[in-house]
Amino acid sequence: MFSFIWFLLIGLAAGWLAGRILRGRGFGLIANLVIGVVGSFLGGILFGLLGFRSYGLIAELIVAVIGAILLIFIAGLIKKR
Repeated sequence: MFSFIWFLLIGLAAGWLAGRILRGRGFGLIANLVIGVVGSFLGGILFGLLGFRSYGLIAELIVAVIGAILLIFIAGLIKKR
């Protein structure tokens, strides 16, 4: 239960950071937070497939931010169509 709460908090922080990094490409605060949670899951899967593991809060946040940025970028491409 506690690890799930950490997962959500890291995902929310990642969504906020990704929105700040990709100024003008985000979808608003609430959508970026949701994308951050989903992106943190996506980032964990992608880094796991590449053979990388994240240990510690900072490493998990970096992986989550990269996943959120990737997801915002993909959603922006889909939205343009």
